[in-house]
Amino acid sequence: MAQERSLQPQRAAELLERVEGNIHRVIVGKDRVVRLALAGLVSGGHVLLQDLPGTGKTMLARALATSVGGTFRRIQSTPDLLPSDITGSSVFNQKDLTFEFVPGPIFANIVLADEVNRATPRTQSALLEAMGEGQVTVEGTTRTLDRPFFVVATQNPAEFHGTYPLPESQLDRFVLAAEMGPPTDVEAMEVLARREHGDPIAELGAVIDVQEVIELQDACLRVVAAPAIRTYIVALMQAIRARPDVVLPASMRAGVYLQRAAQAWALFEGRDFVLPDDVKLLATPVLAHRLGMRGRGKPADMIGEVVSSVPIPPLRQH
Repeated sequence: MAQERSLQPQRAAELLERVEGNIHRVIVGKDRVVRLALAGLVSGGHVLLQDLPGTGKTMLARALATSVGGTFRRIQSTPDLLPSDITGSSVFNQKDLTFEFVPGPIFANIVLADEVNRATPRTQSALLEAMGEGQVTVEGTTRTLDRPFFVVATQNPAEFHGTYPLPESQLDRFVLAAEMGPPTDVEAMEVLARREHGDPIAELGAVIDVQEVIELQDACLRVVAAPAIRTYIVALMQAIRARPDVVLPASMRAGVYLQRAAQAWALFEGRDFVLPDDVKLLATPVLAHRLGMRGRGKPADMIGEVVSSVPIPPLRQH
């Protein structure tokens, strides 16, 4: 029965709408960012939220984790955080005279790595294997992480004191990155009203369970990307590589993630196929944080130019 439900795009859209509605009980506005974060979960990837302090990055991550149930752990990154503080370590049991492995916070369904760029590069690298392979190796022993495994990392701007820029190898592990952005006047008024007598996240509960999250991830893999869609993604990647203002182009993994994110986005609309508009809409959040630009060029502006200039191939060949 669960297998049949996972094949139904309309069922997936209903579950996703339920989660979105629950998150919006805490997060005012930010419809696009909320959906992007949820798409990251459904695609089986990991999400990077970046913006100024106090813009709601951590609140969004907590609301998402609460809404989907499962185990949740938070890692508050600091310069003195050690890799073993994330992965866990062996502790000597004086009673049995043996070493016992004590799992770290990485052993959870949803992990919030708060202010990840305040941790040192050595500690940041402890996340790499877990995010890329879904496993952790500690003291020579490899342990598999349970599904679903989803990392939501928040990052402050690199100009802030006490931050360590994330290396390109780690940035490439995030399926997408999103910025919260400042609230509108109406949204700011609503935030103040909701928090007048307390924090609404304290009353938030799960609206789907872990098994349904796994069903959503399996349904994402069954969404069809036609050959024309793959041709379009490759054309976008080639156009970006050909730009003289791009120093570090997107990797092949970026193309895979763009297709996977588009598959997840289709489920929100109850579709089992990807449209070119899905790819166009997700190009910036999936690709921008991976690119290195010459001078002061902004990746988002460059991607916008590429998306508007690359023609969309016909979906049906006659």
